Amino acid sequence: QLQASGGGLVQFGGSLRLSCAASGFRFSSFAMSWLRQAPGKGVEWISDIMNDDKTAYADSVKGRFTITRDNSKNTLYLQMNNLRPEDTAVYYCATCRARVAGRCLPDVWGQETLVTVSS
Repeated sequence: QLQASGGGLVQFGGSLRLSCAASGFRFSSFAMSWLRQAPGKGVEWISDIMNDDKTAYADSVKGRFTITRDNSKNTLYLQMNNLRPEDTAVYYCATCRARVAGRCLPDVWGQETLVTVSS
């Protein structure tokens, strides 16, 4: 099970940290992903972190977002800085089923958390 939290309303240029609590599986063995879906748009892959802590980011968030994990707490994080209105979306965490073309294909999806960035 995956449960995302930490979303909310933030002003342009602000920061938020999302968390994703994992349970029911060996979290440390899995690569993990963050994805998002903006209103009226499709799902966008944002970032991956492998079980060796290697990371990958979409160009749209590179340099602003940081993915980390704490295996002792079975928790995945996404630190989001310099937020923009176009970052407004529902954010999901997911386990990684396989990596294709440099990004994870999501497998198990968690509950979403909403991020709204005001201009």
